Amino acid sequence: MKKQEMPKYVGGQAVIEGVMMKGINTVVAVRRNDGKIQVKRLKEGSYGWLEKIPFIRGFFVLLKAMVIGMEALSYSANVSGEEEITKKDMVISILLAFLFAIGGFGLGPMFLTKLFNIQNEFWFSFIEGTIRAFFVILYIWVISLFKDVKRVFEYHGAEHKTVYNYEAGKELAVHNAKKYTTLHPRCGTSFLIITVFASIIVFSITGALGYTTLWEKVITRIILLPLVAGFAYEFQRFTAKIIDTWFGKILAWPGLALQKITTSEPDEKQLEVAIVSLKYALKEDFDGEEVVDI
Repeated sequence: MKKQEMPKYVGGQAVIEGVMMKGINTVVAVRRNDGKIQVKRLKEGSYGWLEKIPFIRGFFVLLKAMVIGMEALSYSANVSGEEEITKKDMVISILLAFLFAIGGFGLGPMFLTKLFNIQNEFWFSFIEGTIRAFFVILYIWVISLFKDVKRVFEYHGAEHKTVYNYEAGKELAVHNAKKYTTLHPRCGTSFLIITVFASIIVFSITGALGYTTLWEKVITRIILLPLVAGFAYEFQRFTAKIIDTWFGKILAWPGLALQKITTSEPDEKQLEVAIVSLKYALKEDFDGEEVVDI
């Protein structure tokens, strides 16, 4: 069997006492109560050709990431000794996330902006987007105050440092990973703030096209959420490619600034988990579950 090439880009997600990484395959590594690290390969679904169409693929990539992320979170809760998360809990969590996205992110800011009686569609969308950004930042800041979330944000930092370690072509090791920053331009946190800016552009266009009544605004904000997510996804990919230029740094700055809330400096034990996760994600022949004692 032909050996698979190493991926140019890798990425992941912080979970409870662990890190999920996607490389050749997708795995989650979790620190157990006994100090050992338990690693499992996760099976990902696919939306096929829908994941390849520009400005459409972003929504389906995000949806797949949400499903696999919930599975990784459930596994990490069970392995780390937290309360067990069942499949029913996962379905409810995903549904609540969609309701929050539609209500809190999509419609709530619009109804609040309506109170200002703004007639110009661009300025309506701009104020609406500003309120939306405030909601996002406030929500992230509030949850960052919780002790358990702080731990997850430390693993988030470990994930980013490990990704940088890999991208630099250095040996995956704690002493190499620890010197990198916790802020990364391809992070999901950056995606959130880019989505806010994308919503201003998309909803300004729909207003200019004549969709200006209350119900027209409600319908367009629900229907066009996938397009907004897709626009943000393409923009983030573009920004990551030019991040070493002054223009790329300017474009990436809002997302990196927000990551100062969602990432924290990890300790060496947390870096160990992230590194184990990525090493197993890069193993072509790993297809099960193992316990690592380091």
